[in-house]
Amino acid sequence: MSVLRKSNSKLSARRQINIKSVRDGVLALPGNEYRLVLEASSINFELKSEAEQDALIETYQSFLNSLGSALQIIIRAKELDMDKYLGEFEARMQGETEDIYRTQIASYSEFVAKLVTSNKILARRFYIVLPFAARDTNDFDLIKEHLLLNADIVSKGLGRLGMRTRQLSSLEVLDLFYSFYNPAQAKAQPITDQTLQLLKESYL
Repeated sequence: MSVLRKSNSKLSARRQINIKSVRDGVLALPGNEYRLVLEASSINFELKSEAEQDALIETYQSFLNSLGSALQIIIRAKELDMDKYLGEFEARMQGETEDIYRTQIASYSEFVAKLVTSNKILARRFYIVLPFAARDTNDFDLIKEHLLLNADIVSKGLGRLGMRTRQLSSLEVLDLFYSFYNPAQAKAQPITDQTLQLLKESYL
């Protein structure tokens, strides 16, 4: 089951997302299915030498062959919020006393503002979704332990490729779904810790 595949059918967001709960960063799905989401860093394969590329391919092949269970790899391109970025420079310019630095900041801000009016600035994020089907137990601690064990195996395997991983928190998991299904609203009203409980009870 792909938990991040967006349906085209006109169903409610609740039915499309199909999540029962999120606890300690672990997604609980119908049918006693669970998911843990890792965010992974990237490597620039094209900048590697041919020998390095061959070594990476062999290491990645060994990593895939060593996996004891399935996993889902998601690559997501998301438009960066440049308004916040430009706002930070505006605040810096207001606090700057040297005219030469104020001029440089203003010039750079103007350049970036013109750039984003004709080009979308995208950031790519990489996620690894690890599944677990709890057929014989409802013990959450046992389920979480199994998922963390798999996450450790995956993290060490990707570490041999020079990649870093980290588990998403409950808030980050909810924010991932929130921004995926409501990109415009997520930009205007980002999720905070104060809204986490509300989202658990009503949005999901």
